[in-house]
Amino acid sequence: MSVIKLLVSSSHKIRIYGMSFFDENQEYWGNTTKPIIAAGNDRLTARSVKIFADDNPSTNGFMRLDSDILFDFIPKFLRDGWQVNVHAIGDRANGLVLDAFEASLEGANVTALRPRLEHAQIMTIEDMKRLGRLGGRSRSHQLATMDLTFSSCKVIASIQPTHAISDMWYAQDRLGPDRVKLLYAFRSLIDSGARITLGSDFPVEAMNPLLGFYAAITRVSLVGASPHGPDGWFPEQRLTRQEALRGMTIDPAYASFTEKTLGSLEIGKRADYVVLSQDIMVVPPKDILATKVLMTALDGEVVYEAPSLQ
Repeated sequence: MSVIKLLVSSSHKIRIYGMSFFDENQEYWGNTTKPIIAAGNDRLTARSVKIFADDNPSTNGFMRLDSDILFDFIPKFLRDGWQVNVHAIGDRANGLVLDAFEASLEGANVTALRPRLEHAQIMTIEDMKRLGRLGGRSRSHQLATMDLTFSSCKVIASIQPTHAISDMWYAQDRLGPDRVKLLYAFRSLIDSGARITLGSDFPVEAMNPLLGFYAAITRVSLVGASPHGPDGWFPEQRLTRQEALRGMTIDPAYASFTEKTLGSLEIGKRADYVVLSQDIMVVPPKDILATKVLMTALDGEVVYEAPSLQ
């Protein structure tokens, strides 16, 4: 059975937004392979390429690619209609990738491209400001519970809040007391005008999105602790609940070109939603992780129901 046939079968109960791996040792394929967009009743999209600029978290990090490769291939993929998502953890890699994005986007229809920095874990203050200039947002309409704003967005920072509460115990030992302040600086990114989207980085971290929500707004461990006490690790970098909710709904929809059909409950959009056992926007933070998923719906069809409801 083909992938697309599987996606339209009754057994497939998920949407996939896939990324194609970039191998710098292979010939360029962006002009010979067509992106897959909304196949299988909008269950499969694969219109992105994933480039690894740096790696190896067990050391202080190193560049996997020469910067010339970034400047060569990023504009090619963008020109041929691919979203370019670049894995960049360290401040050096993030700076070089922003250089390549900035050069590649000159004069381009950037709203149609939406390149992404995958992780953006540590950035200089100057590069945060540059990201804001390359990825700011303007006001639009509001739902009752969420501000839905879109703009001629350029670069998106795809960040994972659970990394912050995993790494906070040893981060300063590796980065020092000054540079560590720039690590997982989510509030600083937003205040610089950047557009973000949240994820889990599973299987590196746990898949549970409620854990990501909790980490984003608390910056404390599962038992409420942090190197800076119960108010959180660098508590000034916490997100609000609305920012965290948006980062897991309408923002990733925008980052995957689906904000017109997914990401919020509105007339005319697909009815993808979950029903939770409590309101995570008001319960005490310590109780968030006790929340249970009671029901999940895809296109209005219930695809999961908690045993307690059956």
